[in-house]
Formats: sequence, C-alpha cells, structure tokens
Amino acid sequence: MYKKLEEKIGLHFEDWHLLRMAFVHRSYLNEHKDSELSHNERLEFLGDAILELVVTEYLYTHYPNSEGDLTNWRAALVKREMLAKVSRDLELGQYLFLSHGEEKSGGREKDYLLANTFEALIGVIYLELGYEKARDFIVKFLLVHLEDILETGSHIDAKTKFQEIVQEKVGVTPNYELIHEEGPDHNKIFSMGAYINERMVGKGSGGSKQIAEQKAAEDALERLKW
Repeated sequence: MYKKLEEKIGLHFEDWHLLRMAFVHRSYLNEHKDSELSHNERLEFLGDAILELVVTEYLYTHYPNSEGDLTNWRAALVKREMLAKVSRDLELGQYLFLSHGEEKSGGREKDYLLANTFEALIGVIYLELGYEKARDFIVKFLLVHLEDILETGSHIDAKTKFQEIVQEKVGVTPNYELIHEEGPDHNKIFSMGAYINERMVGKGSGGSKQIAEQKAAEDALERLKW
C-alpha cells in the first residue's frame, strides 16, 4: 500500500503499522472503535517540534540575516498552507483514514488535515529512521520552496502587507470586524471584514478569526490592486 509513497520520498519503512498511524484522523476512530490503530495527533505533535527545529537550524546555518528575517521566513515555511501544498505534492491525502462525514466534506483536500498529516509523517520518519533522515526529508520537500517564498515576498503575511500599504497611501491603520460566525463550537467558521475607516474593502472566512482576517486582507489587496 505504501510502496509508491516510499518510492516518491526515497525512504523505506519496516514498521508499516506506525506509518499507517500517520494517516489516521480522529474521526475515523469514532466510526471504527474496535480498530487497532491510533489517531495521528501524537505523531503530529512530535513532527511539529522536529519540523520547527530543522527549519530553524537550516535558516540559522545558511543565512546570516537578522532574527526578524529568519522568524518571518520560518513562519512562511511552516504555515498550514505551505505544509498542505507539500502534502498535495506528495499525494498524502490518498492514504488518509477518515470518517464517512469527513470524507464527504472533502477531508482529503482540507489544508489543516494535510498539514497535520505531513507533520505526523515527519514524526514517523524520526521514530523509525532517525533525526538525519527526518531533516533530509524536510530539506528536500519543504525547504526547497524557500527561494520561491523570498522571490514572491510571500513571507510577508497579507495583514502586514495590507497595513503597510494602507498606512502609506491613506495614512490610517486598517481594522477588522466580525461579520458573522456559524457552526458548532468545535468547528466554527468566522467571517471577518477588512476596513479602511468605515469602508469594508475585503472579507474572508476561516476556522479562526486570525485566519479569516488574513483572508480578508488578501481579498482587500486583490480588490484594490495594491
């Protein structure tokens, strides 16, 4: 089942039970209570820490820039959207174990699920093959995107970029307001508006107010063509 993945990433695993756990979403176990598998959240926790260390070490070693620059670059590399992109490139979504409801709602393409799976896979690589293999994997499949990030300026988040432009052109600081929220407490969707003075110039939605504000800033930048 995982031969294609092994070939794609250039690694060989002996413990396929551990590897399989990297792809088990909690929702799957709600419908398969007798499964011998565990969900991937502990592996994700481990992989997240390794990812942060590897990226930090790489940036510190390869770039003499200031702490502020390195922090922004690291944030751009480890953000959910970037990790989800790498997961899609590796086609990790096809291996996920999901509940029927999560499957129907497009779980295999959700950014947060794909990002979490990528981190869980790093955890598996570390546990079975060691730190160096985990580091090499991250360098090969994630850090390769750093140059594109720097060229496109995507390490400057949309809210920061929008604020700098508005302050320069209009002389005020943009603000954000909640338009509405929906869904149960554990899965809320927030819609936020980006405002210049009293005028709404962009809006966006997300699973947190912070994400929705970023989307609203992106929308404002696109609408205003700044």
